[in-house]
Amino acid sequence: MNELLNSLTTELRRGTLTIAVLSKLQSPQYGYSLVQLLEKNNIIIDQSTLYPLLRRLEKQELLISEWELTETRPRKYYKLSDFGREVYEQLKEEWLRTSTQMKKLLEEE
Repeated sequence: MNELLNSLTTELRRGTLTIAVLSKLQSPQYGYSLVQLLEKNNIIIDQSTLYPLLRRLEKQELLISEWELTETRPRKYYKLSDFGREVYEQLKEEWLRTSTQMKKLLEEE
């Protein structure tokens, strides 16, 4: 049962992590700063999950990235593209609608 529950939990979290990451990229963030912002909101994301997600979102043209070389260590900053901002707003509306429906459904038990 634990294995099944872990699998279902992972599946559930996958979509919510995408929305969480998009929500924090209104302004440029590098990987570690993004992890910190999410943790402040009790969203825990492992780097082995975050970086592939960022690459996928960039490939889907939802994010743009740029290397900052003036720091002691080069950092890659990510932010929403204009297209990404549109998609995020639509996802957010869908999330709010779905979560309201699910809350009602689960309270009926």
